[in-house]
Amino acid sequence: MFSALDHAFMARALRLAERGRNTTTPNPCVGCVIVKDGEIVGEGWHERSGEAHAEIHALRQAGAAATGATVYVSLEPCSHHGRTPPCAEALVDAKVGRVVAAMRDPNPQVSGNGLALLELAGIPAVCGLMEAEARELNLGFVARMTRGRPWLRIKTAASLDGKSALNNGVSQWITGADARRDVHRLRARSCAMLTGSGTVLADDPQLSARDVETARQPLRVVVDSQLQTPATAKIVQGGGTLIVCAAENPARAAALRAAGAEVLALPDEGGRVDLAALLTELARRGCNEVTVEAGARLNGALLQAGLVDEWVAYFAPLLLGDKARGLFDLPELSEMAGRRAVRIADLRQVGDDVRLIARLA
Repeated sequence: MFSALDHAFMARALRLAERGRNTTTPNPCVGCVIVKDGEIVGEGWHERSGEAHAEIHALRQAGAAATGATVYVSLEPCSHHGRTPPCAEALVDAKVGRVVAAMRDPNPQVSGNGLALLELAGIPAVCGLMEAEARELNLGFVARMTRGRPWLRIKTAASLDGKSALNNGVSQWITGADARRDVHRLRARSCAMLTGSGTVLADDPQLSARDVETARQPLRVVVDSQLQTPATAKIVQGGGTLIVCAAENPARAAALRAAGAEVLALPDEGGRVDLAALLTELARRGCNEVTVEAGARLNGALLQAGLVDEWVAYFAPLLLGDKARGLFDLPELSEMAGRRAVRIADLRQVGDDVRLIARLA
């Protein structure tokens, strides 16, 4: 169904789409390549939300050469009026000859409608070329659109024996500079960074993306049932911080708000923060990917709640011993049937450390 050239041009569209990874949220990353007589006559990618989509950039570059050309796009062209006009209509107006999409848009406002609009106009439109790669590129957007919560990634840094800190809480630095820069790339692509009040009190982190070039910073979210986060904490400074509690203490909440933070109460029946409701709220705010940098308690709670999609683990060539702190606070197992299976998606060396990416079933 698809030729080697089709694969090559779609691969180019996917590489273009990736350029918007840190800037398009809450929109998906999309790349577009327009080809005529075997040559690229126009290309583009969606650079940031509210601005022109990939197809529009490519059509502008192609000009009159778009007539009769083949369009390769990493996501089905949109068919609805949002902050920008429908791309499917722009392709019809340009009289393109064929459209190849990597995947259908998971947005129920669009799904299938963009392709149908093209077919109705007499433009052959096919879907499914390099779909797995396209889904991987927009796994957060797909998750938010299909299940109503973001893609949740837990990041940990540990010794080879799986310890995240000494028993006294000291943890800086377990991993090396290369691994820490890699973590900042994760932060830059994330819509939100999630941590717990225990980590804030112990480490006073900023959870911002600093070691990479980025046009935006993630929303910083603290799970803090009792509102213990100090108004002077680094994570509160500069705005863009959400403190989620179970029971609002008026005086503490007022101090945090005065420091620029937003305070939101989302209690569960047990008097703790409702983690599932929190992720639903983050999806409502347009968060596609959420990265967790927290302690064993919050990591374990998210895992037990079945909310974790991915685990990014950095292992340093160190041993900290049995008394050091672990990564996940989970109930003791009495039989192997209770073990949790993961699928290793990637394994590589980053500087002196090893990075493992696992997907949870």
